[in-house]
Amino acid sequence: MRVDYGYFEGDHLGKPYDISLMRRLFTYAKPYRFIIGVSIVLILFVTGFELLFPYLIKVAIDDYIVVSARKVTLSSRSSPIQKMLLDRYSTLLFPSADPKTFFIRASDLKEIEPRDLASFQKADLIREEWFYPFRPRGEGEKRVVEQYRSSFTQSGEYYFISYRDMKGLSRGDILRLRRGDVRGVAVVSAFFLLILILSFGFNFVHVYAMEYTGQRVMHNLRIRVFGHIQRLSLSFFDRTPVGRLVTRATNDVQNLHEMFTTVFTHLFKDIFLLAGIIVLLLKINWELALVCFSLLPLIFYVTLYFSSKARDAFREVRLTIAKINATLQEDFSGIKVVQIFNRERENYRKFKVLNHENYLANMRQIVVFALFVPIIEVVGTVAIALLIWYGGGKVISNTLSLGTLVAFLSYLRMFFQPIRDISEKYNIMQSAMASTERIFDVLDNREMIPEPSAPKSLAGIRGNIEFRNITFSYTGDEEVLRDISFSVGEGETVAIVGATGAGKTSIISLLERFYDPQVGQILIDGVDIRELEISFLRSQIGLVLQDVFLFAGDIRSNIQLGNEGLSQDEIERITRYVNADRFIRKFPKGLEEDVKEGGSTLSAGERQLLAFARALAISPTILILDEATSNVDTETERLIQDALKKLMGGRTSIIIAHRLSTIQRADRIVVMHKGSIREIGTHAHLMAQKGFYHKLYQLQYKT
Repeated sequence: MRVDYGYFEGDHLGKPYDISLMRRLFTYAKPYRFIIGVSIVLILFVTGFELLFPYLIKVAIDDYIVVSARKVTLSSRSSPIQKMLLDRYSTLLFPSADPKTFFIRASDLKEIEPRDLASFQKADLIREEWFYPFRPRGEGEKRVVEQYRSSFTQSGEYYFISYRDMKGLSRGDILRLRRGDVRGVAVVSAFFLLILILSFGFNFVHVYAMEYTGQRVMHNLRIRVFGHIQRLSLSFFDRTPVGRLVTRATNDVQNLHEMFTTVFTHLFKDIFLLAGIIVLLLKINWELALVCFSLLPLIFYVTLYFSSKARDAFREVRLTIAKINATLQEDFSGIKVVQIFNRERENYRKFKVLNHENYLANMRQIVVFALFVPIIEVVGTVAIALLIWYGGGKVISNTLSLGTLVAFLSYLRMFFQPIRDISEKYNIMQSAMASTERIFDVLDNREMIPEPSAPKSLAGIRGNIEFRNITFSYTGDEEVLRDISFSVGEGETVAIVGATGAGKTSIISLLERFYDPQVGQILIDGVDIRELEISFLRSQIGLVLQDVFLFAGDIRSNIQLGNEGLSQDEIERITRYVNADRFIRKFPKGLEEDVKEGGSTLSAGERQLLAFARALAISPTILILDEATSNVDTETERLIQDALKKLMGGRTSIIIAHRLSTIQRADRIVVMHKGSIREIGTHAHLMAQKGFYHKLYQLQYKT
């Protein structure tokens, strides 16, 4: 059984790679292009250092650890095969006192054509016995030669001693004999350590630089997304879940950080490493390299196949996680309703089904990677087996040095790690591309209330308001306001009443320019509000809503709302003026008392009084009250009514109320029904008419 909770976003992954999106994304990285360039250069060095390690091991083995020579014995120089050996390869031979005996270093055997070498070995010209070649440089080495003269064979400046005879030398004599090799191994080891230290330093700087770049790009992009979302019109928020917008500024931006710091860092390194290994293997021994590369087509096929499977599995995991998040947010936000209607068991059942879907999706993803990684390991092991079989035979036949085989084995093990990394980074890349697409979808959204190109400047607003032939629809299909016309004079109080859905709140939203009407004009002091700067317009209007929203912080910050110019005395005066000081004084910290998110620690009446204080703090010319006196007790309502009288004194006020007792003293009452104005007049006038208002009043107070 599958459960659909209406969350459709998670099933969209987009293209694994989109060059146009990447180009746009890298405009945010452009200020840090120097750092990125330095980082790429550093990763080149780090990759080069890693490629040097196996080569240094080869040098240590071939040049210093396994140093050997073979004896060449000629029975007759007139023999064709012996004559060929002398004619073609005499420069590789070291003659001895015996004209029939020569020596050839094992490292030079690879210079002989394989077919010729096989012929020489078959004819027993090149003996199987191994000799150690050296050239004495110090007195200690010369004393060893003199002491064991019978064990050495001289060839010019070089001496040769069989490894069998070397066992008869003391440990000290062997060390003196091989002092040059010991020194060479020490030099290689020191160089190895130096490269290791440089690699660590360069890698640290590279990782830090990329992390810094990723953090800065993420920081700038998140600020850009947040600022852009704040400027979008309410019509955008009407149809876009808040959780989705939070995801844009958090998870999606974090995915881009992962791409910068994980994918790009390792992608460059993996590509450079693969290219470097291929070049080195071909350069060291192209035949052996081709044997290793014989399995590459299989590797690429396996990688592409499992990448496709991983993409599908990854999509399923993302979709189920998105559904889980949406379900958790919905259930926990409405926990009171869940408990009141005993929905715990039903919600538990649905969540259990959804959680099982997530489990199955994750298991499918695990199976994909559980198969892919071992298969790559098996292919890599087969490649190593081929290398040992073919290369080992070459070493045995003296056409390949042991150091070269060891280096090949090291390079081959290094070769498969980047392949695994690239396939694993594929998921991060496609996730980041999907996040990039969604982020730019938000940034490309231009559903904003347009600012006037040449805004009119008003020295001050007197408060004359006129709605002139307003027609408005939220969706463009169903009109919620039709041909609305009325005016509010300076200092007047006008009430708007009507049943739910009559269009009362829509009128307020248009006055605040949360939306623009499709037809008609709204004028303030004779100026169309579309010709005024939005920030100036809203700074002149104080809005108090029925559901007061308070931010997490303290009471002072919720009154100021960024208006840092308010002094302590002014804030205290405002709270006294609206009767909010009565409950503020009860708190131990007073104005510094903590306010939880949404003001959950305050009562509805206390939140309402704070909303009055917040509205008064900007000293508005126009005051709008939307159901500002509902859902409070009698004592609190008395305080609110007193605060209202003070707030409305001398200000143009528009009141929206269901409780008709609160607006009887209004200068005029606008009665609305289904988006149209049905009646306008004072309370007494409308009651005398016995029209729509009279019916509303009778229904509300029929008892």
